[in-house]
Amino acid sequence: MSDNPLGGMFGDIFNLLGQQGPDAWFQTATQLALNIARGEDGDPNPQPTERQRLEELAPLVGRHVDALFEVASQPVVTAVNRSALTLAALNQWKPLIEPMISPQPSSNEALDVEENQMLTQLMATIGPLFTGFQMGSVAGHFSERAWSLAVLPLPRLSPDRLLVVNNLTSFAEAWSLDRDEVYVFALAQEFVASLVLTQPGTGDALRALLIDAVREASAAQSDIMTRLQTMIDPEDLTAIMSNPESLLDGIEVPEETDATRAINAAASVLSAFFERAAHEITAALLGPRPALVEAYKRHRRSDARGEDAAAALFGISTQGAHHDMAREFVESLSAAHGLGVFDALLRVDGLPSHEELTSPEAWYQRVTTSPLA
Repeated sequence: MSDNPLGGMFGDIFNLLGQQGPDAWFQTATQLALNIARGEDGDPNPQPTERQRLEELAPLVGRHVDALFEVASQPVVTAVNRSALTLAALNQWKPLIEPMISPQPSSNEALDVEENQMLTQLMATIGPLFTGFQMGSVAGHFSERAWSLAVLPLPRLSPDRLLVVNNLTSFAEAWSLDRDEVYVFALAQEFVASLVLTQPGTGDALRALLIDAVREASAAQSDIMTRLQTMIDPEDLTAIMSNPESLLDGIEVPEETDATRAINAAASVLSAFFERAAHEITAALLGPRPALVEAYKRHRRSDARGEDAAAALFGISTQGAHHDMAREFVESLSAAHGLGVFDALLRVDGLPSHEELTSPEAWYQRVTTSPLA
């Protein structure tokens, strides 16, 4: 038995973490996320009158969404608080994050064999937990201002449509907007996103892109493991255990790659389409709403840090030239062919490539001549 005190300390930590089970990383994420989501105000439920108004507007919006895609759907919406959106986000993200949950072997040759084996076991357990810390922190902050899951175009397993009513009313008050126009816009955005992102073909295509992007994002996980393995001072490890989020400080975001360019092209076009469709449906129901258009644009630039952090988990960037190109992509195609052309997004071959961002007509020709069209 070595005299090095690290052996006993690692053993205690490993035993403690091992008792939490293989899903401990997700339990950790959930607990942290809900703690953040509750915030200082305790995360109150939406007022019954606001919930009722949202439900009254839903069928009107739903008819326009169905007409756009020439489908029939149920215009059901659930008014929720931040915690409920956080839980929905965690459940949606879990199967996409799980590929990052893998044991990381220790390479610290400064420790003797016994301690090296213990550290290897510790890394296999604590590595996923730190992924959970990161995911939980992001999910909690995501719901601070987000209206729904529509803002992050990821494949959905559930058709549930959730709107954080208190965040909508806060946005309306902050920008002196009528609540009905905000509700109609948010409903349209969420209904369109839900319809597109629950399609099996679209979901499969997005998952294929996300697998590569998330794999590259796991480079950050490797950086975390390297930091842990070089911390041979017990005081360093004690500080990390008391403030685990500090371990994430300074972790570099991987540079842009073919995988991130591909997912950014698809995600940015989906987001631009959801927004454009929502504005058109709002205008069709209530007339032009230029103040809402401008307010939402500024909201996305100034109030969406939690949403941006959530996107980064999956290698998706919410800033950059590809977003301007995506807006132009959607605007040019809708002007030339109408928004109905984007029913191609319901198919497995409908997502645009990075190259097609600068050539919208090339995408149009491809999807309209596709055997799946």
